[in-house]
Amino acid sequence: MLKLSKLFFALGTSETFVDRILPTADQRKALLKAKDSISSYLREGIRDATVTVLEMDRPVTPRFRTQGSWRYDTCVRPAHNPPQEMDWDLGVYLPTRVWEENGPPKAMAKAYFALVEGLLAQLCADNGWTLDKSKKTCSRVRISSSAHIDVPLYAAAEEQFVKIMEKHAVFGKSLFEAARADSQMTMDSADEQTWDELEGVVLANRSGEWIHSDPNNVARWFENHMHEHGPQLRRVSRYVKAWRDEQWPEGGPSSVAMMVIVARNFEKSDGRDDIAFERAAVHLATELRHDVREDGIDDGVANFNNLPADEREEASRRASVLGQAIRVARGYNVAQKQGAIAALTSHLGPRVPNRPDWIEADSGADDVRRTPAKHVPPPAVGATSAG
Repeated sequence: MLKLSKLFFALGTSETFVDRILPTADQRKALLKAKDSISSYLREGIRDATVTVLEMDRPVTPRFRTQGSWRYDTCVRPAHNPPQEMDWDLGVYLPTRVWEENGPPKAMAKAYFALVEGLLAQLCADNGWTLDKSKKTCSRVRISSSAHIDVPLYAAAEEQFVKIMEKHAVFGKSLFEAARADSQMTMDSADEQTWDELEGVVLANRSGEWIHSDPNNVARWFENHMHEHGPQLRRVSRYVKAWRDEQWPEGGPSSVAMMVIVARNFEKSDGRDDIAFERAAVHLATELRHDVREDGIDDGVANFNNLPADEREEASRRASVLGQAIRVARGYNVAQKQGAIAALTSHLGPRVPNRPDWIEADSGADDVRRTPAKHVPPPAVGATSAG
């Protein structure tokens, strides 16, 4: 048997599979710069228009929050570009005083969309970006041929923001005081994950509806599993996304569906990402056939598996084949290291490092040690007599 884990991850090595699928420093820098430009421009533009366009009784400053794969830290580089792209999800959160049964007034949702997209259109023109209005629940800013930033629009009751601003102190003054003083430096510090405690969040869509939707529920759930299992869970979540991107240039299982399946079934295997990945593939094969709901996220209301029935079967089949391929590759002997790499590459693509020298022999004893001990009841002993 073989230990393939170093092909996936090894401390002190920069050319493993996980290194090759992570965004580069330049890619991260470009996305972060564009995200900051968008939030700065929208902060000022929305505030200036909240009275004249959104018909609020006074100027209101929006807040911002990074969401999705950059929040979970599971973003990977595209395997096929085009059509695949890296994305950054930047949520815009608007405090509102007027709150009806299902959120702010319905007319505000359309006005909110029109306002933000007008601002983004100007920002795109200034930076050579492209604005994509095809998405129902967000605006998409394409900053390059390989990356875009999605800008979904949310609202929450103003008292939620006030409660959080009064709770958190920044530079010796509450965020509420800072907001009233309109200190830009302080407000920037208060943005992003400061607003994780918001409740009753609603999402605007183009049709003018408000939808109860809080992406932070997924983030909190995943972070709880990260605390339990450690960084190996995040790496394996990246591996399955890289596998999906290699197998499906377009479409395939959603990132969130796969992340939920991997996290809730995760079996940690210290020093053996190959085994942890194999186990994750087995669970994907089982669960991608069905709806993917999680009681710990919105009481299981949301279904994260958006694939139709026939595509679910295909996704399940490919995940099963992946798990089998990893198992077979691990079962090769030391003279078949190149064959093991070829087996992984056939499912994960050329980003698997061609480094047979990183593969070690595995006697199989590690598998025994990694198998949890099972409680065995003592045997029944009948009555005996001595003498």
